[in-house]
Amino acid sequence: MSTESLRPASISPDRAGMSGQALQRIDDHLKTRYLDSGRFPGAQLVVYRRGGVAHSSVHGFADLERKAPVKSDTIFRIYSMTKPITSVAFMMLVEEGKVALDDPVHKYIPEWAGLGVYQAGLAPLFLTRPTSRPMQVVDLLRHTSGLTYGFQNRTNVDAAYRTQKIGEIEKAGTMATMIADLAKIPLEFSPGDAWNYSVATDVVGYLVEKISGQPFAQFLQQRIFDPLGMVDTGFHVPADKAHRFAACYAADGKGGMVLQDDPTTSSFLSPPSFISGGGGLCSTAADYLTFCRTLLNGGALGDVRLLSPKTLALMTSNHLPGGRDLTEMSKSLFSEATYAGVGFGLGFSVTMDPAKTLIPGTAGEYAWGGAASTAFWIDPREDLIAIFMTQLLPSSAYPIRRELRTMIYSALIDSNV
Repeated sequence: MSTESLRPASISPDRAGMSGQALQRIDDHLKTRYLDSGRFPGAQLVVYRRGGVAHSSVHGFADLERKAPVKSDTIFRIYSMTKPITSVAFMMLVEEGKVALDDPVHKYIPEWAGLGVYQAGLAPLFLTRPTSRPMQVVDLLRHTSGLTYGFQNRTNVDAAYRTQKIGEIEKAGTMATMIADLAKIPLEFSPGDAWNYSVATDVVGYLVEKISGQPFAQFLQQRIFDPLGMVDTGFHVPADKAHRFAACYAADGKGGMVLQDDPTTSSFLSPPSFISGGGGLCSTAADYLTFCRTLLNGGALGDVRLLSPKTLALMTSNHLPGGRDLTEMSKSLFSEATYAGVGFGLGFSVTMDPAKTLIPGTAGEYAWGGAASTAFWIDPREDLIAIFMTQLLPSSAYPIRRELRTMIYSALIDSNV
């Protein structure tokens, strides 16, 4: 089957059980609140339901400095929207019997066998205590490993991450040097005791490479991107596609923005030494929709199957110990999810109780976002996918994700629930 046949058709909002007027209201909201006001440079929104694209729109500029508009094939830095792809890659190896979720991580990373939990001290003189149990592979996928991110700015442990530049995509190192550096820094907590957004998915990418025997980027290319025809997704933007690469901006705290990464000089224009499974990919809305459709369809698209429906059901279940939500488990000062009524699966946040979120939604929908304010969610019960692309750091600058959820669910006039 050609990859051309995997592309979705466009359908009318009525056929998708949605209000065209309500969908247009979303575009108007984006334009007036975020683009005309100078909060966002540009944006792209795709809403897929019942087998087709019910709404697709582009707005504003991909590159303000050069007045290049956002187009349907604009390439964006998706940052942490890399995580679900890495998690799917890992679960493909689980399905092949090459690794188990309850395997101790030190089985694959022996130098981590003695990792302790932080008690006191500053790098490199840490006082630690033993973990209550060994870190398991599942802890990496659900962010209960005790690892952290340097940008959390919360403890002496994340300060050590900043000193070593652990998890930074621009780091002049490799996944292997990151693993070696992490062996010298204690955990924030004993595995399974809490949830903390972290470099854990970068470690998952390292495990994919080690267990498969293939370079991680090559595994993704051969096992996911090529079969699905995701031709614009990768860890760098090739020269022949550089003209489609968006600029990235940072909120200035005054309702405006400043250029953060120029697309003509960006580090993403050349292959990186650090292949970040946690945040290194660039992609298009079309490519990411292909990935999401594969998940919505139970792990397959056309004659390409990545995972079985049962594996995907496992991934999109809440895996937080005791069935708790993020309000009960999280130590993070920052993540790409709101907390109330939301749990975490194997690579995605998972809505458990829509009433607690105070946002329209469905129990069982799963989602994640990226640092530059990109976002997606998949609602199996409503046969719905939403993908939003823009390039503004940080993702917490504006409540755009909450607004999009409210407005897209408000556009449903024929609900499956």
